Amino acid sequence: MKVLLTGGAGYVGSHCAKLLRESGHDVWVYDNLVFGHRGAVPRERFIEGDLLDGAKLTAAFRDHRIDAVMHFAAFAYVGESVTDPAKYYHNNVVGTLSLLEAMRAADVKKIVFSSTCATYGVPEKVPITEAEKQQPINPYGFTKLVIEHALADYAHAYGFGYAALRYFNASGAAEDGSIGEDHDPETHLIPLVLQVALGQRTEVLVFGDDYPTPDGTCIRDYIHVDDLGRAHIAALEQLTPGSELKLNLGTGAGATVQEVIEAARRLTGHSIPARVVERRPGDPPALVADASLARKVLNWKPKYVGIEPIVASAWKWHKAHPQGFGD
Repeated sequence: MKVLLTGGAGYVGSHCAKLLRESGHDVWVYDNLVFGHRGAVPRERFIEGDLLDGAKLTAAFRDHRIDAVMHFAAFAYVGESVTDPAKYYHNNVVGTLSLLEAMRAADVKKIVFSSTCATYGVPEKVPITEAEKQQPINPYGFTKLVIEHALADYAHAYGFGYAALRYFNASGAAEDGSIGEDHDPETHLIPLVLQVALGQRTEVLVFGDDYPTPDGTCIRDYIHVDDLGRAHIAALEQLTPGSELKLNLGTGAGATVQEVIEAARRLTGHSIPARVVERRPGDPPALVADASLARKVLNWKPKYVGIEPIVASAWKWHKAHPQGFGD
C-alpha cells in the first residue's frame, strides 16, 4: 500500500514509517519540521510541507498515487494548549480539515488518526474502556476529539474509512537503536529521567507524592512506540470505505513515576536525584488503558510488557544519541 504519513518525521510517526517500510509498504513522509527531524526518515521519501497547504497535499497524493494516510501532525503540549488555544485550534483542527479536503480532492479515503487518551479527561473508571465518556479538560484533548467527530461525519457522508487510535503514554525507542525520542522542549518522563543519567539535567522533578497510589506518585500506562506502530499498521490494513475503528492503545498495566525512576536507576547505574514538588493542576492519579478491544479487533498485543524493557530501549537510543538527531 502507498501510505503518506503527515507528521511522519516526529516521534511516533517516524517509528511507524520505519515499521511500514519493513512491512513492505511504500511510504512517504510529509512534515513541516516544526517538531520533526529530517534525520528520522529517509531523505528520498520526505516531502516538506504544511497541513494548511492544501494544493501541495493534493499534489503529493496524486503524484505518488497515495492509497491511505496516517495522520500524526499535531501540536501536543497540554500546558501550551491552555495558554495559547488559538495555536492548537488552528493547527490541529483547521490543519486537519485541510488534510481531509485534500484527501477528498485526490479521492484518498483511508486514514489512521493519532488520537489520545486526553479525550477522556479525568476518567470515572480505570482501566479506561472506549465506553468511557470523552470529556477533555484542555484544548489539546478537545482538538483531538473534534477531529474524531469530523472523521465520523466524513465516513458517513463521503465514504471515508478511518481508525481513531487513542493511545496512552508513547515511550521507548526503535529496537535497533536507530531512532528514538527527541523533543524540544522535552516534557516526557522517561527521556527527562535519562537526561539526568547523561548529566544533561541535575535532577528530575516529581509532581506530587500524595496521590492514592501504591507509592503516592501518578500511575501512567507506558506503551512502546513500536507496539503503537504495529497497531497502526494492523488498523490500516483493516480499513474499508465507510469503516470506523475507535480503539484504545495501551498495555493495560500502569507504572508509577517512582517505578520509572527506579527502573532507570537500575539500567543506567546512575543515582538519578529526584525532587518532589507540588502537584500539577489536572493530573489524574491514574490513567491506564483497557485495550482489550484493540487486541480483539486488530489481533494485536504489546510486545513490550513492563516498564523496564521500555526504559532499556530508550536508554539504548539516548546513550548512543545524547544530542538526539542533532538537527
